[in-house]
Amino acid sequence: VQLVESGGGLVQPGGSLRLSCEASGFTFSDYVMNWYRQAPGKEREWVAAIRAGGRAGSSTNYADSVKGRFTISRDNAKKTVYLQMNSLKSEDTDVYYCNAHSALRVYNYWGQGTQVTVSS
Repeated sequence: VQLVESGGGLVQPGGSLRLSCEASGFTFSDYVMNWYRQAPGKEREWVAAIRAGGRAGSSTNYADSVKGRFTISRDNAKKTVYLQMNSLKSEDTDVYYCNAHSALRVYNYWGQGTQVTVSS
């Protein structure tokens, strides 16, 4: 099983970044996909989630701190989940982690993280 994040980097306040997480080794379409973030010395914080999609589409949820600025989406054919981050703030600076879990979290997988730095 692998989750490989990409797209992190340095961006100015007010700017945008799109993170990607490419999955392999499990049935991607059956898993809830999440993004978390963590700063040094702090607990890992949940950012956004997108459920396994059916014909009705995939429902999404967001932490209050990113609601209206971040958008999570998934492409099951590409086995990839995305996090579009707009109107970035300095407090969004963190390592961002991709997470996949099955129903009842019987299986729970993490990526290695990608650094996002928001600074002028």
